[in-house]
Formats: sequence, C-alpha cells, structure tokens
Amino acid sequence: MLPSQTRYGYSPINRRRHFRWPGGKGLAVYFVMGVEEYVFGEGLTEDIFPGASKPDFANTSWRDYGNRVGAIRLIDLFRAENVPLSILLNTEVYEHAPELMQHARANNCTIIGHGLTNSDTLAGRSAEDEKAYLGAVADAIERNEGKRPTGWASPWLAHSDNTADLLKATGYRYVIDLGMDDQPVWLRTETGPLLSVPYALELNDSTTMVGRLTNPSDFATMIVDQFDEMLELAEKQALVMPVVVHSFISGQPFRLRALRRALAHILAKREAIWLTTPDQIAAFIEADPKLAV
Repeated sequence: MLPSQTRYGYSPINRRRHFRWPGGKGLAVYFVMGVEEYVFGEGLTEDIFPGASKPDFANTSWRDYGNRVGAIRLIDLFRAENVPLSILLNTEVYEHAPELMQHARANNCTIIGHGLTNSDTLAGRSAEDEKAYLGAVADAIERNEGKRPTGWASPWLAHSDNTADLLKATGYRYVIDLGMDDQPVWLRTETGPLLSVPYALELNDSTTMVGRLTNPSDFATMIVDQFDEMLELAEKQALVMPVVVHSFISGQPFRLRALRRALAHILAKREAIWLTTPDQIAAFIEADPKLAV
C-alpha cells in the first residue's frame, strides 16, 4: 500500500446512510467570506500581481479594499437577500477594522476562526506553539463576540501533523479546510472525532479568479452549474454545497455583479434548499453523529 493520510477512511458516496436536512431538504448551501488582515512587508500574502517592488503598497491597498469596502458590500448583499453569511476571520481585523466587525455583528454573521493574520501558517509549528495559536484565536473571538467559535478554517489551508488533534483538544468542533466529499466526514484525532464540513476548493474566488485567472462570469457560471447539478443529485441523498468568497476579491464591483447573478439563480429555488451555515450543519450532524462517515 502507498503511504496515505490516516485522518479519514475511504467511503463511496453510494454506500451511505440515507438522511435529509431540516425541512426534508436534500441540498444544504452555505456561503462563507474570508475577512483577512496581513502583516505589512512580512509573511505570506495574496497578491493581485506578484513581484511588486517593496514596500508593496499596491498589493496591500488591493487587500485593504476588502475590509474598507468589499466586505461591507458583501454583507449588505447577503443581508438584503436574507441569506446567512459566515465569516472566516483573521482576528487582527478586530484591531485594524473594528467598524467592519461591528457591521458584521449587526447583520448576524457567524464567525469562524481563521488565524490571527493571513500572513501566518500552521505548517512547521511545534505542537505547543500551534495549540497556543489556536487558543489565541478562540480567545480573541470570545472577547469580541461573547462566545468561542465552534469552527476553524486554516490560513492558506495549511496543517501540521498535529492540527486535527489540537483543534479537537482546544475545543473546536469542526474544520472546513477539506474537500474530499459532498457530505460531512469525521476525522480521527487523539481525543475523539472532529467533524470536517465540506469546503469549496474550486467554488472559491481565490483559487479560481486569482489562482487560475477565471473571469467573474465564468465563476458565476460555475456556481450556477454546481448548484443545478447538486440539486438534482440531492433528490436521492443529502449533500452540501459550499461557496467561498473573499472581501477583496468578490467585493470588487465587477465581480460582485456576477455573484449577484449566481445568487439570484440559487434563490429562485430557495424553497427547495437549506440555506445554512457551517455551524448549523455541524450541529445537525452532532445531534446524530452516525449521519457522517
């Protein structure tokens, strides 16, 4: 046998227990928005054009647009359409853009831990340092929101060998970094199972429109086609469709317009789906753990 990851086993989707989401719905759809803060001049960055001169004010200003403008417009869009929106939050945003987080709180956004900054990575950390880091993120969210986060999304989707174990030990109940399935999957950890809620590695504006230079209309078409196909498939089994956007990417007006079109297509079938959040999906599975493989 080839070396393989050991957090989850193989399970073909046609051999699963039948269940439905709340209201008898077959397809759960959730939207998450990355709201991020970067260390100026240090660490990892997401750039609209690489190789810029240093100090890099151009790429910094592109990312800053997200927290000054894009995130507010995206929050307003989802609120106007009565669609729940979760935020993958770098907790330094509390310090650098406090009014944005007040706006998110006023509009009932769910907060998911996403590191202190997006210049960070979990890769290569010692177990002690990583545990302290995960705890610091949860502490910051609790100070500002009055409760600890139940979900985690890693900056840059990066893990160490210890990440799943430490997430469980630190009190996180689910992670949304992985895209191995259209249903939730239990991950093995040293102290019991940790839920993996399906994550969009492709229906993701960063990987598609920045990473692969897909245009906004094509991204909107991807969302529409994914939705139409999964809605048909969900007639036979419960599925999860995630969509991932970022404040500084989909918050740009020309991309926001395309996202509006895709969202309108989904909302035309609102009564047929469960518009939800990763928190709610995790809670549903936790109420009957055997629903997940």
